Amino acid sequence: MLRLLSIELDKIKRNKAAKVITIVYCLLITAISLIASYEFDFAGVNFRIADQGIFNFPFIWHFNAYMAAWLKIFFAIVIVSIVANEYSYGTLKQNLIDGLSKKEFVASKFLAVLLFSFISTVFLFIVSMTLGLFFSDFMEIGIIFSDMEYLFGYFIKLVTFFSFCMFLAIWIKRSAFALGFLGVWQVFEGILYIVFSYLKNVHEINLIDSVYNFLPLNAMSDLIVEPITRLGGVQTLANQVGESFDKSYNVPALAIFVCLAWTSLFVYWSYVILKRRDL
Repeated sequence: MLRLLSIELDKIKRNKAAKVITIVYCLLITAISLIASYEFDFAGVNFRIADQGIFNFPFIWHFNAYMAAWLKIFFAIVIVSIVANEYSYGTLKQNLIDGLSKKEFVASKFLAVLLFSFISTVFLFIVSMTLGLFFSDFMEIGIIFSDMEYLFGYFIKLVTFFSFCMFLAIWIKRSAFALGFLGVWQVFEGILYIVFSYLKNVHEINLIDSVYNFLPLNAMSDLIVEPITRLGGVQTLANQVGESFDKSYNVPALAIFVCLAWTSLFVYWSYVILKRRDL
């Protein structure tokens, strides 16, 4: 395993685009946090988003994990380009000639997926902890380290998404087309949701719970639901207008199971494609 990881790390070090995108990803996460903590002057009123409680422990774990997950496409570009470059530059064929098996090749790419997911999760933890220590109104140890499940959900979400990207890159072999297919699949799931919602509302046929919730991108989104309606101010405003938010904000066990199942399938399908393909 260490040998495979060292091989992959050596390739990543030589990939300038991977370095640049990784730095941009980290800067964007930091920028979101800095913007939220910046004090705006709006119509003569000083306003700072951080004062609305988004950096309070333990809410910050939920908020930052949700926001950072939107930036996962940057690491996805790295994963896709690393795999696609194996075909473009012929390094895959050379690795196989040098004795690396196809199973080891897929394993090395999946190790890269785990590495990027782990690094991103650790960086998110550091940024969130720093912001929380500066802005949170609650500093009890028990409160600080509660709701850490959102970091776990974030990690699972990245692993599943990057595994999907790895599979597409191995299957399609071209970065642009692989990312394009990813966008098409997102649209496809969106259309299915519209169709299933129509069937549920008009014909009382519920395919959302039985089918749609098990699709890969939707399962990933179910891991970390939007956090804004958890804020006390939003809850109070909703109550004043006679509305309420009856939803669970936990990381659902079913979504974790579905994502892990999809991850296993993406890795397995990647190996099957590579095994059957004449390189």
